[in-house]
Amino acid sequence: MDEGGAPLLPDSLVYHIFLNLGPADVLAAGLVCRQWQAVSRDEFLWREQFYRYYQVARDVPRHPAATSWYEEFRRLYDTVPCVEVQTLKEHTDQVLHLSFSHSGCQFASCSKDCTVKIWSNDLVVSLLHSADMRPYNWSYTQFSQFNMDDSLLLVSGVFLGPHNSSSGEITVISLDTFALLSRVRNKPYDVFGCWLTETSLISGNLHRIGEITSCSVLWLNNAFQDVESENVNVVKRLFKIQNLNASTIRTVMVADCSRFDSPDLLLDAGSPAAPSCQVFDLGSNSEDEAPAPGRAKEGLRRFLDDILDGRVRPPLSDNVLETRVAELLAQGHTRPPEPVASDRNKYLIFTTGCLTYSPHQIGIKQILPHQMTTAGPVLGEERGADEFFDSLDHVIDVHGHIIGMGLSPDHRYLYVNSRSWPSGAVVADPMQPPPIAEEIDLHVFDLKTMQEVKRALRAHRAYTPNDECFFIFLDVSRDFVASGAEDRHGYIWDRHYNICLAKLRHEDVVNSVAFSPREQELLLTASDDATIKAWRSPRTVRALQAPRPRPRPRPFFSWFASQRR
Repeated sequence: MDEGGAPLLPDSLVYHIFLNLGPADVLAAGLVCRQWQAVSRDEFLWREQFYRYYQVARDVPRHPAATSWYEEFRRLYDTVPCVEVQTLKEHTDQVLHLSFSHSGCQFASCSKDCTVKIWSNDLVVSLLHSADMRPYNWSYTQFSQFNMDDSLLLVSGVFLGPHNSSSGEITVISLDTFALLSRVRNKPYDVFGCWLTETSLISGNLHRIGEITSCSVLWLNNAFQDVESENVNVVKRLFKIQNLNASTIRTVMVADCSRFDSPDLLLDAGSPAAPSCQVFDLGSNSEDEAPAPGRAKEGLRRFLDDILDGRVRPPLSDNVLETRVAELLAQGHTRPPEPVASDRNKYLIFTTGCLTYSPHQIGIKQILPHQMTTAGPVLGEERGADEFFDSLDHVIDVHGHIIGMGLSPDHRYLYVNSRSWPSGAVVADPMQPPPIAEEIDLHVFDLKTMQEVKRALRAHRAYTPNDECFFIFLDVSRDFVASGAEDRHGYIWDRHYNICLAKLRHEDVVNSVAFSPREQELLLTASDDATIKAWRSPRTVRALQAPRPRPRPRPFFSWFASQRR
């Protein structure tokens, strides 16, 4: 200021000087005087700082809920759970999965040590209960899920059967008494299982038909199996789906369409990218009839006659012949998709395939209201005599090996971890899928439009080959998406800007991540290093470290300056 109190430098010059400073220096300079303070909060200045610091494409607009560029910069820096606050070491082997209760007050962990542990989620996490599943012939626990009212816990694991054969099993644990309420066989074990209602869960079974042909049956089970009345069903068949080329149904989950009406701020910003995945709508509102069983049998008879007469050239391999025969048989014996009766239904979502045993497709099947209970016809009694199989409503082909799926909080968006096949790869042998990339692509699909809506996120990596590939669980909060990886890190991205915000260090593979549904500024990660780590945002850490009575928290810029990444 000069002697008269007028600024010596005009605002425009101070603005241009500030453009050449970093965010922390701009905030520090704003403490010098009122003029610099005003310029340091200029919206155009912070827009430039935002795009430059986070390296966001310029055609991506500001988040629609943001009130200013400064506050948006602060949100991405100050509210991401990237500060390690606690390490839990109660497990003695690899920790495979984490799940929060819907209230956020508890969470569960599954491990290769064959226990499922239930934790209390306070400021300091503490162990409530540990259930050892080895007395039930389990090899390890692999997945858990709380029901909607947080009264029951579904736990999925690998069960050791006769002659050391492995299958899956699901158990239900009461969260009031920690008693085991029921046990349900689950095959293959990586179906995992999930809740459909508060008291009914979905499991799977697999029936071999040929060398590479099978059918998957999905069952609805009552969580309480000690029903005394013989007139009350405790199990009911939901769907029976044909599998070709050694594929099977795995990783089932349920999306609630009624949540789609809740506001969702995810935008497809920027120029549209060429879709990397194909979405097939298998339902039809046309009046074309499905092939009648008689016409399907006639087609199969002609095909077999052509083979016997040598009219099929070149000669088909045993696998190709089996697949062709299975397809022809299914044409007249598959129930067509049901018309969409309501936008309030639920979707059953699972991984599947049609070319090889590695899961490369996502199947989607609507669940109608009358299918939401174990009451009613059982064992497919509602089907016609010729309807062996159920058809899918939608299929998404990701052209790669799917290793993870997760739903956004409103269930509208499906996030999928996959390791892509080489461009133009052709599957000649279902038992020899194409090689898979080390980079993990994180795809985003809108379940309301059945379209891929985002460019694939990429930062995390995996190294195991096709035949050893395992699931890496991801999770989605209101603003962020997180995933584990085989490169010893967990990752956090912003859902709107498609940028990686944090890498969370472990000593081994990170198998699972979970946001608290109550506060997205708390994230848990689980690793092969046998630990669970709790991560909180810088803002939360400052608030928790502030002495009582609490003074004003440290200014954002001082934390920024001392904790630069």
